[in-house]
Amino acid sequence: MRFRTEQHLRRQSDIRGAREAGTRLDCRAYTIWWRHHPAPAEAPLLVRAGFVASIAAVGPAVRRNRAKRRLREIFRRHQGLLPQDCDLLLVARSGVVHRPFVELEKKFVEACRAISAPGRSERQP
Repeated sequence: MRFRTEQHLRRQSDIRGAREAGTRLDCRAYTIWWRHHPAPAEAPLLVRAGFVASIAAVGPAVRRNRAKRRLREIFRRHQGLLPQDCDLLLVARSGVVHRPFVELEKKFVEACRAISAPGRSERQP
């Protein structure tokens, strides 16, 4: 499945909303912040995602870009496991560059199951 342009979290308000009003899941090499997003009635529901890799956490540009590429690919492969009205913010840590891709993928699938679990509620602001 493609990671389409309309699925990118681009506005700072969307990214801040996911972080401040969302729920945090720790996946060791990266952190996932998620929340349900309000969507207009006429717009199709999509899983939206943003990827963050800071200099302090990951390192120079080469490592940050590699970290974001790896996280984007994991999201692209497994986005079907998530609820369609979900905003995700994946924040890379230093381990995302060094850990095996299969391990990162396994943690993401486990997080998707936790997000999709019935009765899962978000943290109240």
